[in-house]
Amino acid sequence: MANKLQNLDDLRRLREETKQSMLSRHGAETQIIVGMGTCGIASGAREVMAAILEELAKRNLNVTVLQTGCIGMCEKEPLVDVVRPGENRITYGNVTPRDVPRIIGQHVVNGQIVEDLVVGRVD
Repeated sequence: MANKLQNLDDLRRLREETKQSMLSRHGAETQIIVGMGTCGIASGAREVMAAILEELAKRNLNVTVLQTGCIGMCEKEPLVDVVRPGENRITYGNVTPRDVPRIIGQHVVNGQIVEDLVVGRVD
């Protein structure tokens, strides 16, 4: 049987252990997730994905790039999520290949969210 939490310090310790466990499971590197459902593809997600891969290669960055299906915000496609270790997941909408260098440079590299493109945040 697991140990019961006795005080606030136990809770803080459990929170930190859980956070470290999640980082080790999901990797400690940044992830970029591109919506590649039919709505995303029709809106230009393939071109955005190509621009992301090209920009990451040009900058020689070690970032995991994943694809996902439709998440229900079809009117905001193409959608691109950026997940930096230990930070909230940020969803960018109506992303074009021209937006990619700014997202990579400002957010992925420097940790500064590109506010004018944000359509969602996940804690």
